[in-house]
Formats: sequence, structure tokens, C-alpha cells
Amino acid sequence: MQKEKCVLIVDDDPDAIEGVESILSEVDCISTISANGGESGLVKAKEVNPDLIILDVQMPGKSGFDVFTELKKQESTKAIPVIMLTGVEEQTGIGFSAEAMKEFLGNYPEEYIEKPVEPVTLQKIVTKLLKL
Repeated sequence: MQKEKCVLIVDDDPDAIEGVESILSEVDCISTISANGGESGLVKAKEVNPDLIILDVQMPGKSGFDVFTELKKQESTKAIPVIMLTGVEEQTGIGFSAEAMKEFLGNYPEEYIEKPVEPVTLQKIVTKLLKL
């Protein structure tokens, strides 16, 4: 039997967290924890050392970009795969990508997904990154 994998969901919207948790609850061998906002997400990532982080971009205080940058600078968290899950394009009309993040921040997430995301798509990406 495969060891359960832990996914940290970082978002400032409780409904978004609940939606992702619901989608991932249908996948065997995955447990989720959540953090409300960027600062809380950084603390939880260091405490729990999850197998994967799903990170919103637009959050008050520390944005997802800020959190991502700090995660990749820390020895204890830099190897954790990150999925950026965001509604930036839907809200602003401005598209973004993992490649653009590399240019902008010097590093890039494993995936960059626009909200709303189809549940099956998110499940496939998460299981691929967790090698389930």
C-alpha cells in the first residue's frame, strides 16, 4: 500500500480551499491541510514539509509570488513541488505562465493553472507530480 501524500493548500478564500480539498478527497493516498493566506502558508510549509503545495497568487499581505520566492530560498522547502492555482487572467484579462514566472522571479513552479480548473485536470496534475 502506498504512503499517503500531504498536499498543502494556501489561499485566502475559504471557499477555494474547500473546493480544492473536495476535488482532492476523491484521490486515494492524498491528505490535505490548508493555510489561510501567504504568511500562514509559509509557516505551515516549514512545520509540515508537505509533498506538494497548491498556492494562490492574489492574496493580501504576502502574495503567492512572495510565498513562492521564499519557499524556493529556504533549504527545507525549496524542493517541494508547487502548483500556482490562480484567477489572475479571469479577473484581470492578463495571462501568466510558469515560464513568465521564471523570467519574473528566477524560478518557476511545476504547474501554473488558471481558475476555474476542471476537477479531473487538477487531479491528474496532482497525481502526476506526486507520482501516484
